[in-house]
Amino acid sequence: SSRVLWTLAVTQLAWNFFSVRADMPPKFDPNEVKVIYVRAVGGEAGAASSLAPKVGPLGLSPKKVGDDIAKGTADWKGLKVTVKLTVQNRQAKVEVCPSAPALVIRALKEPERDRKKVKNVKHNGNISMKDVCEIARALRSKSMAKEFVGTVKEVLGTCVSVGCTVDGKTPRTC
Repeated sequence: SSRVLWTLAVTQLAWNFFSVRADMPPKFDPNEVKVIYVRAVGGEAGAASSLAPKVGPLGLSPKKVGDDIAKGTADWKGLKVTVKLTVQNRQAKVEVCPSAPALVIRALKEPERDRKKVKNVKHNGNISMKDVCEIARALRSKSMAKEFVGTVKEVLGTCVSVGCTVDGKTPRTC
């Protein structure tokens, strides 16, 4: 009898230890602020299928969020920018976080183009050192450089990769 009780106790412990519990995840709190970063082309509503896994669990419509992103990035038409979505109470607030190449290309003041028709664009324009410093000021918080000079050098390196000149000279000599 004690052996049967001992076997039952061991079986119960083993069951509790090895059983996989299919508990539901905790309920989503609507007042909680969630931040999602999405890479999008300015002025275009991204594919709802790519947004769905990110915003679907938060109770948002991917199509509506895509339209909000398109409206919020209208100033950056044709350029790839990072978009910060702040979600609270099932409402998404769109904020654009431009990257260094997007700011450099915007400073070149190139005409808008349809990115599906025009491919492999050469950005061979010219920007001033003043523009480079303004871009560096905008990117200072994201930069890993210790001083502002380092941030300016980062932007000059971006100018090299974009293919533009700074004050008529190659960015390497500035």
